[in-house]
Amino acid sequence: MEIRDAVEADAGRLADLADFPPDVMRNLVHDRTVRVATEGEDDTVGFVSYDAKRGTVHVTQLAGSAEACERLLDEPIAFAERERMTVELLVPDGESAVESAVEATGFTRTGEGPRFEGKSTVRYRLEPGRAEQ
Repeated sequence: MEIRDAVEADAGRLADLADFPPDVMRNLVHDRTVRVATEGEDDTVGFVSYDAKRGTVHVTQLAGSAEACERLLDEPIAFAERERMTVELLVPDGESAVESAVEATGFTRTGEGPRFEGKSTVRYRLEPGRAEQ
């Protein structure tokens, strides 16, 4: 599995993975840091998008298999470690592959998150610097 920067041409496959329109995903590629996991020549198997503000890296999208999501989470975690920031993300109910990856990479469940499109979410947080102390 290879991890690389997303490009605009990835928008269609990202849209399939996230169940969003391709235009939304094209904007995401331009507005956020987006990394994709690929297998073989061009088979995109997952992606992560994130941004940083006020001392926290916010994972805004995470999709793919549990294995791909675990590998992809290394990207925002490494950024957070370098910048001495925390990482937060919301996992919608029913996304078991994402939830498994989040828990396997050391995130702690911190409570309920907001509802999106009628779905409940769970808030997770990781403080990389504190895990090493």
